[in-house]
Amino acid sequence: MTKYFLYARKSTDEPDRQILSIESQITELKEFAERENLDIIETFIESQTAKIPGRVIFNEMIKRIESGEANGILAWHPDRLARNSIDGGQIIYFVDTEKIIALKFPIFWFDPTPQGKFMLNIAFGQSKYYIDNLSENVKRGLRQKVRRGEQSGMAIIGYLNDKINHKIIPDPKRFPLIKKLFELYSTGEYCLKDLRNKMISLGLVSRNNKVLAVSSIHIILKNPFYYGAFYFNNELHQGIHKPAIRKKLFDKVQAVIKSKTHHAKRGVIFYAFRGLLKCGECGCGITSEAQKGHNYYRCTKKKQRCSQPYIREELLVEQISNLIQKVSLPLAWTKKMIKEIDKEKEQNVQTKKTFVQNLKSQIEDCEEKLNKLLDLHLSETISVEEYAAKKQKILNQKIEISEKLKDFERKGNHWLEPCRNFILSTSQAQIVALRGNFSEKKDFLKKIGSNLILQNKKVFVEYKNPWKLLENSCAEARGEAPSEAGNSSCIKWLRGLDSNQDTQIQNLQSYH
Repeated sequence: MTKYFLYARKSTDEPDRQILSIESQITELKEFAERENLDIIETFIESQTAKIPGRVIFNEMIKRIESGEANGILAWHPDRLARNSIDGGQIIYFVDTEKIIALKFPIFWFDPTPQGKFMLNIAFGQSKYYIDNLSENVKRGLRQKVRRGEQSGMAIIGYLNDKINHKIIPDPKRFPLIKKLFELYSTGEYCLKDLRNKMISLGLVSRNNKVLAVSSIHIILKNPFYYGAFYFNNELHQGIHKPAIRKKLFDKVQAVIKSKTHHAKRGVIFYAFRGLLKCGECGCGITSEAQKGHNYYRCTKKKQRCSQPYIREELLVEQISNLIQKVSLPLAWTKKMIKEIDKEKEQNVQTKKTFVQNLKSQIEDCEEKLNKLLDLHLSETISVEEYAAKKQKILNQKIEISEKLKDFERKGNHWLEPCRNFILSTSQAQIVALRGNFSEKKDFLKKIGSNLILQNKKVFVEYKNPWKLLENSCAEARGEAPSEAGNSSCIKWLRGLDSNQDTQIQNLQSYH
């Protein structure tokens, strides 16, 4: 008498919605067994795909058939038993060796004859073809979505899935908080734990209203999706979704992450100004060490004998603060200069067509490079790794140029506007100088100056443009009320920016 094992399977990622659920399969199969007088000695239930070999319950059933406990299988359809050539081949081999003498399916006929085995082989082949073809169709669909700039899958925090239009859209509640998250961390004043607590207080939680883990905050800060790009198969692509932040802010955050990671080693003391200065006597770097509760900075003296003494951190901070304050303008002067800029703007309203065209040409150049790079990749002239790395570099460049173009089109990126913003930013110098954030002082000094030298316990700096222009042209402004002479000096300085405007625009933009 033939003894049957009943086998029911439906994987969680089953693509065919018409396949019955496991409960329905079992009900139908038991009714079929009752009508056909089949002896079912055990039921095997499995929730796993049959695309690849290795199903635990299926293998156990095959092993028990091989040992002779049963010699027949009852299943809904042959594709429930196998969708790969190995499992299908094993079933057919067991039929050839008569370990299986009967296979019963309510919707498929089989008998152990050459014709029956041929039809079973075709059924298994069709099942494999279906799953292979489905996989290719899914991949093709995903690639097409990527070409359109759409990322598949669940939207990350800050965004929602528009199930009607199949788009990823901003989450009205969390989208502005994501920008705030990046802005706060970019200041360098927050560790990840403090940032997490701050954002919780502002209302940033997961979509199921759970508190975000510190690791989740770190993942958010590293995700390029927030500036308008995304990865697919380890390759960066430009998205069409609305960016939460500018790439410039994202890059600033990455620099902060890198600096904090560098100093996060357990047991290592953080010295804010280490690596900032060079010795004025021998040119070696200035290192630091702690002695009796104080931090000291000194020349490494690696090249030659050097007579330069130690300097305490408190004195160094005081000098750095003074250097930063030198490029700050009094409020009265700031108002005067803003007034002159507004007057100049009224007299000189014109568009920078050449500048816009230059940016558009650069974008077209990037697109052409991407197309040529794709051709090289498709012709297998370059490796996948080379293609992905070069594409990422060009795509990021294109995004940065596109952001500049959008800014110009939105605000009219004339030289007067960045100049106006620069003058307003000089008030930040006063704030940074007076605050006690050493990392902020270091970053600001590096932004405004170069060739930073320490000699005879004094710090010397060469101011960069346009900070150097501010230092040289408006020196009388510091600590004084604006005079007629000072006013003329500042107007001269402002008008001086109008020469070589494109260069000045680039210089000024680099400070915002």
